Amino acid sequence: MGDLDIPAIDPHGPELVYVVIADHIQRRIAAGDLTPGSRLPGELALTETYGVARMTVSRAMRELRERGLIVTVRGKGSFVAKNLPPAPDGKTSQG
Repeated sequence: MGDLDIPAIDPHGPELVYVVIADHIQRRIAAGDLTPGSRLPGELALTETYGVARMTVSRAMRELRERGLIVTVRGKGSFVAKNLPPAPDGKTSQG
């Protein structure tokens, strides 16, 4: 995931860390940085990127699946969903 504007993560702050990560990845999808069908880095790579525990990344990925933004294929990884749900403003999440 290259040069990113990684959000500041405060594990003692009021925001849930997994939600901060999920929101950041969702913004990257909406901006077109991550396109439908593209593979996301693995959980271990994301733990290094965000500086958090693997369980936190795993929960963020589950959050993204629940939002309909990614699909996970066992043994292959997680991918941006090809049929993205509409954003709250009525447009597709991709723009």
